[in-house]
Amino acid sequence: MSFKVLIADKISDEACKILQDAGLEVTKKTGLDEDALAKEVQGFDAILVRSAVKVTRKVIEAGKSSLKVIGRAGVGVDNIDLQAAKEANILVMNVPQGNAIAAAEHAIGLMFSMARMIPQAMQSLQGGEWERSKFVGVELCGKRLGVIGFGAVGRIVADRALGLRMHVSAYDPSVATYVMEAMGVLPALTLDELLPNADIVSLHATLTPATKGLINKETISKMKKGAMLINTARGALVDEEALLDALNSGHISFAALDVFSKEPPPKDNPLIHHPRVIVTPHLGASTHESQRKVALAIARQVRDYLLNGVIAGAV
Repeated sequence: MSFKVLIADKISDEACKILQDAGLEVTKKTGLDEDALAKEVQGFDAILVRSAVKVTRKVIEAGKSSLKVIGRAGVGVDNIDLQAAKEANILVMNVPQGNAIAAAEHAIGLMFSMARMIPQAMQSLQGGEWERSKFVGVELCGKRLGVIGFGAVGRIVADRALGLRMHVSAYDPSVATYVMEAMGVLPALTLDELLPNADIVSLHATLTPATKGLINKETISKMKKGAMLINTARGALVDEEALLDALNSGHISFAALDVFSKEPPPKDNPLIHHPRVIVTPHLGASTHESQRKVALAIARQVRDYLLNGVIAGAV
């Protein structure tokens, strides 16, 4: 009997071929809503998704009689009901390293864009203006970057920032301080240590009940006046209303957001139209290289688990 794999999100044909060449039966059905996915998943041994598809409790309950593994082609698993999967004894796998370079480079790109107001200057020039004095930026060299979340992405961001001769501090209670120190990064034991001294704060934490709303009215008040904020992790890490207030008051001088609490955000979300906010539509992992890497990796992980019981990337 061959195992059946449901591809419920856009994953490369090359990844599908890995599964098919191993004798697995592959079905591709994308664009399904919760009800349709709950109906479709029945009878499958594995389901593969990216970030757009939500594997909810309803979906897991519908498929639990046959489902053995949920594969996430990427890092974040907030689109999967982990508790429901645990209760159903279904393994959840991700690819924690696959898109780290892409996400880190996007954060660095946003940092440059803020420091030199590149999108605003381009828009001005395209509008027929020549406003050199309006767009006087700041140098990154010598500034302090505060990294919140020191996993794969946070470490690459820190490494690149050190290469720019920035000073880097990091806060992550799950990472030993010697790991940071070995890179030349100053550990912060609390957010209260990191926030007041950082010229730029970059978020790379995973979204959990403990980190939801991590950047809020209280924590923003502890940030240096005029600091900049980058969020390429998860939108719900930031209280968007508190961020908007801080931007309007000038306490935060600039923000760069690749993620939002609701995606896609409402068209009238004031942060999208704010003159001192740079926004991108969740592009952190969107490179050809990273999408290929995570798709191939999760296909191999799911194949090896179904055929040989090998566990890799378990959440």
